[in-house]
Amino acid sequence: MAKNNDKPRHSEIRNAKALRDYFVDEKFEAGIALRGTEVKAIRAGQAQINDAFGRCEKGELWLHNMHIAEYAWGNQFNHEPRRKRKLLLHRHQIRKIAMALDAGGRALVPLRLYFRDALVKVELALCTGKQLYDKRDDLKKKAELQEAEKALKGRR
Repeated sequence: MAKNNDKPRHSEIRNAKALRDYFVDEKFEAGIALRGTEVKAIRAGQAQINDAFGRCEKGELWLHNMHIAEYAWGNQFNHEPRRKRKLLLHRHQIRKIAMALDAGGRALVPLRLYFRDALVKVELALCTGKQLYDKRDDLKKKAELQEAEKALKGRR
């Protein structure tokens, strides 16, 4: 008999490019306004946030360029895959993010998309872009750590 797992198959969707391309300064947890077929598609793991970014428009935060595939069993009321979606935050958090984005040099990037109970949440971060030499330094540090771990493992 098959084991019944309580955890869904795709518990979260991560942004693979975010930590490689940006320095993460400050993180926020936000709700997101979705339609029913979008939630079902996210539960099936059919979402992508690698190219997504946040913008402040008229005192509201919006998530642009997030792709949620159309739900396979949806009817004519299925959603558009790349529509902009409203982010739900407290007013003081929206003001703080808006001031940081208006000052320039920072971006609002989603790090992961996950479920908390039955609600879909997005972990957002105010980020500063990395230069090419910063990325190279990160790769060097990673390679040094791997070599050190390999050497320690060989001694045991």
